[in-house]
Amino acid sequence: MRNGPAFGLPAIEPEIDMQCVMERVDTVIGHIQQHDDPERFRRYGCEVVFGAARFVSPHEIEVGDDTISARRLVIATGSYPAVPPIPGIDTAGYDTNETIFRCRELPQRLAVIGSGPIGVELAQAFARLGSKVTLLERAERVYPVADPDVSDCLASVLQGEGITLQTGVEISSARRDGDTRRLQLSDGSTVECDRLLVATGRRPDTRGLGLDVAGIKHTPGGVTVDQRLRTSQRHILAVGDVCGPWQFTHMAEYQAGVVLASLLFRVPHKVDYRVVPRVTYTDPEVAEVGLSETAAREQGLRYDVARFPLTDIDRALTDSAGDGFIKILLVKGRIAGASLVGPHAGELIHEIALAIQLRAKASALTGLVHAYPTYAQIHRRAVNARYAGLFYSGKVRFLIRLINKLIP
Repeated sequence: MRNGPAFGLPAIEPEIDMQCVMERVDTVIGHIQQHDDPERFRRYGCEVVFGAARFVSPHEIEVGDDTISARRLVIATGSYPAVPPIPGIDTAGYDTNETIFRCRELPQRLAVIGSGPIGVELAQAFARLGSKVTLLERAERVYPVADPDVSDCLASVLQGEGITLQTGVEISSARRDGDTRRLQLSDGSTVECDRLLVATGRRPDTRGLGLDVAGIKHTPGGVTVDQRLRTSQRHILAVGDVCGPWQFTHMAEYQAGVVLASLLFRVPHKVDYRVVPRVTYTDPEVAEVGLSETAAREQGLRYDVARFPLTDIDRALTDSAGDGFIKILLVKGRIAGASLVGPHAGELIHEIALAIQLRAKASALTGLVHAYPTYAQIHRRAVNARYAGLFYSGKVRFLIRLINKLIP
């Protein structure tokens, strides 16, 4: 509504009804959670038991007054929000991604601690709804887990939407004065807000499981597993956030398939994490897969980089899409990874993921016919741009003249 002039429409400042916004969120969540309905699993023949479970032996768990034994067990307890040990933060009061959606009044001022996926997504969402947002990050750049070029692009987008970015800062303390929260920063400055969102990652949930009793090795990073997702007790497996390495729903789904093949069909599958897409749902979206340029450099690999800006894609022009680009990493002519910023990046990244899985060469992208005008054209345009200079080199021009002389 605000960007109407880009499409020949009047700009309108929308009136936000936060109650309706969150009711829609609740409706969508409720629809998705039908897949987790206990009755659905009971219809499959599963026994569903609620309560806090803990191991009492390598083959037994205790839930309340009941003891359940099994030949094989799977740990899938997920993760919970990690809250940094900031003095006063508990009394000041804060939200996490698990509580912020209970908000029924739009905060005038929102401070977000952490600029990982959750932090940048929610910071942008609340800024667009009308909150004055300050995003605080301990690292020197926003979204530090991503390729530096991605971080720079995303920072530019967020700042352009009025979000205040403060990087390279530590929070010394937090306190509450009435309805105002005050954060004291390490540089001596203060940030005031009406609501505080902590988005500093998530921790594997091993609380109270009695892993040591069962002889299961674990670290602060979660349960230790091998390539078949077996713990140190080979009959006990783990999937999802509790064992990592990526805290994504699609990661847990993939791991569940590996475990099911092993447990039910006795097929010893191993995990392959080379092609796990990593998507952050900002606008524009951010998607990455495979090796990053930083990782390739750390591994001592010789690589080429194919880049292409979103502004030169005709579909992006028709949609008035702004910032964005693709960056494809090529190792020995094969596609090894990519970073993509733009509309529908989370959808587009799968073409690259498949290419990596098939160990495809760059020519696989250039030889594939892409519909026009689509965003997907950015894949082949990037590779074509990287090697376009070869067609204009002296050697190639001489070869073309020679061929045309010899072949009438």
